[in-house]
Amino acid sequence: VQLQASGGGLVQPGGSLRLSCAASGSIFNINAMGWYRQTPGKQRELVATITSGGTTNYTDSVKGRFTISRGGAKRTVVLQMNSLKPEDTAVYYCNAVLLAYGGSWFQDYWGQGTQVTVSS
Repeated sequence: VQLQASGGGLVQPGGSLRLSCAASGSIFNINAMGWYRQTPGKQRELVATITSGGTTNYTDSVKGRFTISRGGAKRTVVLQMNSLKPEDTAVYYCNAVLLAYGGSWFQDYWGQGTQVTVSS
């Protein structure tokens, strides 16, 4: 199982970025996908998640600015980030809670991090 993230980069305050993540491999079922972020010296924190049923959850600091959605194939997740602020600067990680073929229970899988820098 692999999670491949793309997007990120450098943007000015108030700008927008779009992160995408695609899950591939021997996947039986995906329960939820989401994005987390981490800055140096701090714990990884939840940004947004979306369940297979479409229920979304956002950390308070991004509500109204970020939107998470699932792709048509349901193995992709997109995070649209608008009105970005310097405090959104972090490494963003894609996450999936999924059941792989041959597995006994749902587990967390992580993609490689992608850097988002918001600076003028």
